[in-house]
Amino acid sequence: MSPQEFVHRHEAEWQALEKSLQTRKGKNDSEALLLPARYRQTCQHLALARERHYPPALVERLNRLVVQAHHRLYQSPQALTGLAGQFLLRDFPALVRQHAAAFWLSALFFYGPFITIAVLIWFNPALIYSVMDAEQVHQFEQMYDPAKRVIGFERDDASDFMMFGYYIQHNIGIGFKTFAGGIFGGVGSLVTLLFNGVSIGAVAGHLTRLGYTETFWSFVCGHGAFELTAIVLCGMAGLMLGHALIAPGQLTRSEALRLKARSAVKIIYGATFFLIIAAMLEAFWSSSTLIPPLVKYGAAGVFWSGVILYFLLAGRGRRHAAG
Repeated sequence: MSPQEFVHRHEAEWQALEKSLQTRKGKNDSEALLLPARYRQTCQHLALARERHYPPALVERLNRLVVQAHHRLYQSPQALTGLAGQFLLRDFPALVRQHAAAFWLSALFFYGPFITIAVLIWFNPALIYSVMDAEQVHQFEQMYDPAKRVIGFERDDASDFMMFGYYIQHNIGIGFKTFAGGIFGGVGSLVTLLFNGVSIGAVAGHLTRLGYTETFWSFVCGHGAFELTAIVLCGMAGLMLGHALIAPGQLTRSEALRLKARSAVKIIYGATFFLIIAAMLEAFWSSSTLIPPLVKYGAAGVFWSGVILYFLLAGRGRRHAAG
């Protein structure tokens, strides 16, 4: 391709990037949204122009655009903060609504087994030993024994930060396994969701049947709004990958997977944010015996209501660009 043909083909794209750069921050949200994609595109054009030894004036123009766009995107902490805030407050919930079918299927495979096994164990307590061994059952009973000084893992106040790190590692590990299982046609994600739903539901049913209601439910009700929702989101992202492999449509499976992965990875970003919030609450709030159970229940109501309203309302009126 000659330099003239190259310019003719991409001139409109470069002018669009110049328009984004000339727009003052906060004055045009649509231009701000398009800036990262236009920046990456122009980086590719610059690499091609250099590789093909196009005229220095053209290379210099593209280099100037790339430098200016890089400065706008990455050298301003406010810009990075703005992009993160835009993602969490608008793009992420809109993306979840866009793929609502995958979300509800994931929720069904998690909460369905959760509720079912909890009810069954309530009526047949011995069923808990079909889900876990006696040692595991005893460990959970010890953790939530009302006579204990602390709730959950035995520790002192100084180790709360260590538990925060543990919860992040543990929760993100579960989330990643749930997501990665989607590469097996979505079956791996469904199996992981079902397994976690059964495990958590069994513990809930058993401890409630024992009368450990206050210690157990006051502990899990708050951070559960974020942790359980994040697990469902990770399953949702895995199902999106699985759907791309099973039903690629007119695309090849690799093309469909690559396209769907863009949205799925963004779902994982949001789920990770939820898991971090859950870890903070679990380490510093849920485990505290200084906070009355009624206060924890009230806060849990606020957390769950906030999560529901967030996904229902945040980002309304904006069409997400991702596939």
